[in-house]
Amino acid sequence: MTKQKKIKVTLAKSLIGTLQSHRACARGLGLRYREHTVEVLDTPQNRGMINKISYLLKVEV
Repeated sequence: MTKQKKIKVTLAKSLIGTLQSHRACARGLGLRYREHTVEVLDTPQNRGMINKISYLLKVEV
C-alpha cells in the first residue's frame, strides 16, 4: 500500500463575514473555528477547496 501525502491546514482568520461557499469549503476541510488545525489528504478536491479559501488559511505540506 502506498501512503497518501497529507497537508496540514490551519484556519488563520475568522469565517465571519465570508461568503457562504467559502464557509462551506472550510467545513468540508473539517475546520470549525479560528486557529483550528487539521490534516487532510492531498487530493485534487481538497487542493481546490484550499485554493478557494487560501486567504483564510495557513498551509503546511
